[in-house]
Amino acid sequence: MSTNAEESFDPGGPSAFDGVFGLPTSHADANVVLIPVPWEATTSYRRGTAAGPANIRERSHQVDLFDRDFGRIYEAGVFMHDADPAILQLNEKACELSLPIVEAGGADTPELELALAKVNAMSRELNARVLELAEHELSQGKRVAVVGGDHSTPFGLIQALVKRYPRLGILHIDAHADLRNAYEGFEHSHASIMFNVHEQLAVERIVQVGIRDFSEDEAKLAETSPRIRSFYDGDLADRLFNGESWHAIATEIVETLPETVYVSFDIDGLQPDLCANTGTPVPGGLGFREAVYLLRAVAKHRRVVGFDLNEVNGAAEWDGIVGARLLYKLIGCMIANTK
Repeated sequence: MSTNAEESFDPGGPSAFDGVFGLPTSHADANVVLIPVPWEATTSYRRGTAAGPANIRERSHQVDLFDRDFGRIYEAGVFMHDADPAILQLNEKACELSLPIVEAGGADTPELELALAKVNAMSRELNARVLELAEHELSQGKRVAVVGGDHSTPFGLIQALVKRYPRLGILHIDAHADLRNAYEGFEHSHASIMFNVHEQLAVERIVQVGIRDFSEDEAKLAETSPRIRSFYDGDLADRLFNGESWHAIATEIVETLPETVYVSFDIDGLQPDLCANTGTPVPGGLGFREAVYLLRAVAKHRRVVGFDLNEVNGAAEWDGIVGARLLYKLIGCMIANTK
């Protein structure tokens, strides 16, 4: 940041700058870079997540910058890019093609099959673009996160990090297992992100938390793969109802993760009252404090090298408020072991 900005910036005062969280941080001065990915072409129920990054950024100006869990997170230097025009244009074209496929529940005509092939090609183009953006930032020594968009958006970032951290583990917080193979024909569906990570990237382990909506095939894959461990929402609830502490459960979750961790956080992993307008809300889920306690435990015992936050509705103020605060906690989790 410039000298003038440094002199006038008051972390305890109202937001006076346009950057995310009201920060004056320039890209050059940032240690943490957020890449917005406004994409929702494969959303299968309610749309609106493409505008999620803009909603989160707007609401972030109401977040108090001193955080009791992670301290002065802002001192790390946090910068959020504007949306990439190429991604905005790609999303517009892909959504136009994908909507009739979603409405039909799949490509059941030659015309829809042609549209599906085009959307799949565009999804690969999106992944390549996110990979390019992420690698550019990582090459400059930045800590990088993706703000979606639907849950298909972080594949390129995870791909970039796997290259740098060959024993990378994924902490996946979500209502859905996301282990479907090409849901509705979309090879890079929001419902297929962890299937694609599992099948295409050499991650050491995927640890899923809060899962409560899944198909039989997804359950079978989770049960048979030695690289997947699922902490189902119903099982977590039973353990809590029987007197086990969240501390003990969170400790067990962390112990299943390798030393180097990437956090993939779908907002619908939280209770629906915290994300009522997300694309596919499901009853149950983590409370906000439970989620933050888990992030604190991960930050204390593991090295977090990247994350994504996705599926925040772009038009709902409350969803953006929760998303902005969760984003700040995720940044704190990522930088906690680098201070």
